[in-house]
Amino acid sequence: MKWYIAALFTVLTSSQGILTTLSQSNGKYKYDYATVPFFAEVFKLIVSSVFLWRECKKLPPPKMTTDWKTVRLFPILSVIYLIYNNVQFATLMYVDISTYQIMGNLKIVTTGILFRLFLKKKLSNLQWMAIILFAVGTTTSQVKGCGEASCDSLFSAPIQGYMLGILSACLSALAGVYTEFLMKQNNDSLYWQNVQLYTFGAIFNMARLVVDDFRAGFEKGPWWQRLFNGYSITTWMVVLNLGSTGLLVSWLMKYADNIVKVYSTSMAMLLTMVLAVFLFGFKPTLQLFLGIIICMMSLHMYFAPPSMFVGLPPTVISDPESLVIVSDDHKAES
Repeated sequence: MKWYIAALFTVLTSSQGILTTLSQSNGKYKYDYATVPFFAEVFKLIVSSVFLWRECKKLPPPKMTTDWKTVRLFPILSVIYLIYNNVQFATLMYVDISTYQIMGNLKIVTTGILFRLFLKKKLSNLQWMAIILFAVGTTTSQVKGCGEASCDSLFSAPIQGYMLGILSACLSALAGVYTEFLMKQNNDSLYWQNVQLYTFGAIFNMARLVVDDFRAGFEKGPWWQRLFNGYSITTWMVVLNLGSTGLLVSWLMKYADNIVKVYSTSMAMLLTMVLAVFLFGFKPTLQLFLGIIICMMSLHMYFAPPSMFVGLPPTVISDPESLVIVSDDHKAES
C-alpha cells in the first residue's frame, strides 16, 4: 500500500511547481502567496477532522492521547518549519536558484544521518551507498553545461550562502525526522495526530500573515480582508495540491519512513524536469538523462533485497542413494 501512496505523492509533488508556474500572470502572482500555505493547513485540518469524526463513530474508538507532555511536542515542528522558511529566503539572498537547488540535495544525505542518529534506524553499507549515489544523481541532473554562466556562479557565491545552504538542508532533514518521531511515538490515531499538527500549523501561518501586515504598515488592509484577492481556479488547485501532499506526507511518516519520502520527493523533481520539456519547452540535457539513470540505480540498490546483488552458488542437492547410513552399533564402537 505504501508504494501506491509514495507514487501518488511523487505525482502530486512533481505537479506543484507546474501548477505554481501556471498560477502566475505575466511572471507575477496576483495573489498573496503567503495565504496559500495558510489555506493548505486549514484544508488539511478540515479533512483530518472529518476522518477523525468518522473514526470516533466506530468501535472501538481511536486512541487519542491528550496529556500536555505529548501535545506540546507538536508546536516544535511548526517552529522548525518557521525557521527553515526564513533560512530559505536568507540563502537566496546570497546564491542563485541553480546553486540553491544543487545545495538542496544535501538534505538527502543529512536525512540519512539524522535518521540514524535520532530514530536509531540502522542502514546497511549498501543503503548508504545508494543514498550518496542518489544525491549525486539528483545533483547531476541539475548541473548545466559549463558553457553557461550558471556553471561559474556555482562556485562564486559568498561563504554565507554555502553555510546557510547547509543549514537549510539540515533543517529540512530535521523537520522530516521529527515528523516521523511524532507520528510513531505512540499508537494514536493518525487523524488525531494530524489535527494537532495542522492546528498549530494554521496558527503559525496566520501569525506570519499578521507579522506581514505590521511590516507593510497595513497598506493593503488586514490579512483577512485580502485572503481571496487574486485567487483563480489554478490558485485553488495549488492549495488543493499542497494540502493533499501534506496529508500524504503524514501517512508516509506514520506507516513508512523518511527515506521513502526523500526518494519520492527527489524523483518528483526529476519528473517535473521531464514534464517541463513538454509543457514549457525546457531543453533536455545529457546531465538530466544521466541523473535519471543514476537515481534509478540508487532506487534499486536501496530497496532491493541484498541477495540480488550477490552471486550465490546454486544449492547442492544430495543424492539419496549416495547417503551412508550409520547404525547405532558403529556409533557405539566409535
